[in-house]
Amino acid sequence: MEGCEVESREKIIQDIEQMAKRMRGHLLEASLAGGANSSHFGGGLSIIDITATLYGAIMKFDKDNPLWSERDRFILSKGHGCLGYYTALVEAGFISIEELVQTFEKTNTDLPGHPVMNKEKGIEFSNGSLGMGLSLGIGVALAGRRRNRKYKVYVVMGDGECNEGSVWEAAMAAPHFKLDKLVAFVDRNNFQQTGANKDIMSIGDVAQKFMSFGWNVFEIDGHNTGEIYDTLSKEAIPGKPTAIVAHTIKGKGFSFSENDNDWHHKILSKSQYELALTELNND
Repeated sequence: MEGCEVESREKIIQDIEQMAKRMRGHLLEASLAGGANSSHFGGGLSIIDITATLYGAIMKFDKDNPLWSERDRFILSKGHGCLGYYTALVEAGFISIEELVQTFEKTNTDLPGHPVMNKEKGIEFSNGSLGMGLSLGIGVALAGRRRNRKYKVYVVMGDGECNEGSVWEAAMAAPHFKLDKLVAFVDRNNFQQTGANKDIMSIGDVAQKFMSFGWNVFEIDGHNTGEIYDTLSKEAIPGKPTAIVAHTIKGKGFSFSENDNDWHHKILSKSQYELALTELNND
């Protein structure tokens, strides 16, 4: 039995990794098609392994019944990372790759550069203004408790976003309300829009900050799908929300974009697309 469980986990991790690889390919396609509208390339790539694990192995949802009351809720608080979200929705069957490539960042699209609520397509909330997602997550978790729902709420924030005071108001509130079905990720890629966090506004030891407010805290490699999966599979501590500080690389996956903050928002050229595709296929 133990051997079967190990084999099952290994297969799950392999499937997640393959899904993340496909998602990076989808992101390339959408970014190239976006053309002069460009895309938030780097911040989408830093969260793909997280969203692949959530949508590929952890979250409960039904693409054929997107309003299912017991579905787990996902909130992308760092809305500019939307390509790390939309590509997961492609893999989950909520939207097609054709729709993503043909309509991303186009006029009147359902898939703009920051998510706009469309529950039929799996997009639970609109986002763009940073610092709001964790408070939204608290509200959704409280609503679930009052309605005796069993769903979980997953929020992904950026580390630059943690400059916002509203993040820390929410960080105090979640343990106070004992929201043990709330899981918050911090995408710790060490950059924000205009530069390195340490040069603009250092946020110090993020894990220790959440711990001091009473969260159950983990620090992980945000690109190690096995580590992400194992952490998310742990039983919640009753009465405690979970914070996962995921150490990531902005622009992860491609030699020209990794840890280069110029790729926060930039036009992808045809030659860069072809290089990235070669690197992805050789990985």
